[in-house]
Amino acid sequence: MKKLINDVGAVVDDMIDGLIRSVDGLSRIEGERVIVRRDLEAVRSAGQVALVSGGGSGHEPAHAGYVGAGMLTAAVCGDVFTSPSTDAVLAAIRAVGGPAGVLLIVKSYTGDRLNFGLAAEIARSEGIPVEMVVVADDVSLATGASNAGRRGIAGTVLVHKVAGAAAAAGLPLDRVAALARRVGDGVGSMGVGLTACTVPAAGRPSFSLADDEIEFGLGIHGEAGVRRDRMQPVGALVSTVAERIFEDRGLLAGDRAVLLVNNLGATPAMEMAIVAGEAARAAEARGLCVERMWTGAFLTALDMAGFSLSALAVDGELLSYLDAPTTASAWPTSVAPAKIAPAVAVAARTDEAVGSAGEPDLTLVSAIEAAARALIADEARLTALDQAVGDGDLGLNLARGAEAVLAEIDGYRALGRPAVLRRLSATVRKTVGGTSGALYAVGLMRAAAVAEKPVAGNALWGEALAAAAEAISRLGDARIGDRTMLDALLPAAEALASAGADPRAGHAAAVEAAASGAAATAAITSRRGRSSYLGERAVGHPDPGAEAVVVWLTAIGQVLGEEGA
Repeated sequence: MKKLINDVGAVVDDMIDGLIRSVDGLSRIEGERVIVRRDLEAVRSAGQVALVSGGGSGHEPAHAGYVGAGMLTAAVCGDVFTSPSTDAVLAAIRAVGGPAGVLLIVKSYTGDRLNFGLAAEIARSEGIPVEMVVVADDVSLATGASNAGRRGIAGTVLVHKVAGAAAAAGLPLDRVAALARRVGDGVGSMGVGLTACTVPAAGRPSFSLADDEIEFGLGIHGEAGVRRDRMQPVGALVSTVAERIFEDRGLLAGDRAVLLVNNLGATPAMEMAIVAGEAARAAEARGLCVERMWTGAFLTALDMAGFSLSALAVDGELLSYLDAPTTASAWPTSVAPAKIAPAVAVAARTDEAVGSAGEPDLTLVSAIEAAARALIADEARLTALDQAVGDGDLGLNLARGAEAVLAEIDGYRALGRPAVLRRLSATVRKTVGGTSGALYAVGLMRAAAVAEKPVAGNALWGEALAAAAEAISRLGDARIGDRTMLDALLPAAEALASAGADPRAGHAAAVEAAASGAAATAAITSRRGRSSYLGERAVGHPDPGAEAVVVWLTAIGQVLGEEGA
């Protein structure tokens, strides 16, 4: 792997540093991976609706490239291909939110929906008006299919532009949100990949393609597409993609439309110009009146070669917003002189402190420490498992959270059992991005409530695991048999609760049940998570989330079983 980076763990922070040094008008919230307009106070005093978007890094220029007058107020940057944490999103909302309110523009990925959605709920409870619009423009996936739903891809940029112009025009929050939803509901997109991409932390391509193979309908996180085919002349590729979009969006002869021709990251400018020409011809053949067409890198997938095409039916109102001026550096008409902007210090606002009532539970702390070390030790295997069915970040993500837990483990030793679990939930929420962070955090919060009960042993931990699984099921809209972590967690909870009083036998039964459940996922076609996009292609590989449950449960079982807890 050859990457122009310093350190794998610093790529996002180094990117943010370079961006705010090279683009005028940008700064960052101190201590957060959140890029904001430098004139933030002027924006808030003008009474305009603030726009916040974001997601995993690796899609540059999205999302920070669209921060500027007339587009986004702030962009939240997660780790590469990983949703930012709830706390990072919340920091952005708190920083930009004024009386006019905040609109969150979110791409339809489970981790983004969960973390932005939870942040919105917390912000509303603090009195900040917040609306959230979820964009799901990927027409390669059928609506209502047995998967996690359509994804948000490059068409999201058009939502940024229209909503940003509407906010700049002084429209209230409900009108800005309505326009954003109108564009999100109307735009359709589809991509074609010629190569895989390489996540810096993984160090190898996320999937392999033969020299004459391409992927139709792929996402933006290095996951494979919905169909693999042979390489064809670009005219045939663009025609296939365009017709799928036009049919799905109901675009007919005589309709006015705009096209966005997006470089997935590594396609030469010459080839992108050819793609643009073919896209225009495909639209003309359909009888569409192409009012505007933009070509360039708008929302990429690191170093993936390929393109995506987006189409949107427009009228005079939408065109006026698309044509409105913006200073955002990544929008084709913007110009931004280079200046170094200082960091913006935002007044600290934190969640309520976690209580410490109860007798210290050193055995539980030892179990958590063992679980964290086990996840770090097994990172490579979990990463490899996730690369086979997803985007390959699970092992890295959990290991990063485990390292954060170990860094503060000494602070757990004076806490009672419920407080330990709540503190652990907060740590996970802040450091484990994507879907896993939100799901583990909510599960730990629910387990903490059970841990307050005056019972002990297998009955307590069985009930705590069951409560955690129920919370994860509810928040993640998943159930046993969907090929998720629940396929290991629920059987473990049942085994532990019914094992009797012997802690050794109880934890051994729980581990055995979890391992059996995880192994069974290899025969399941996923209904949730990124592996759901692969359909039958995921069969034969165990779910990495379920395997991770076996890893930490085994480590915990050894400690609790040995100490009779």
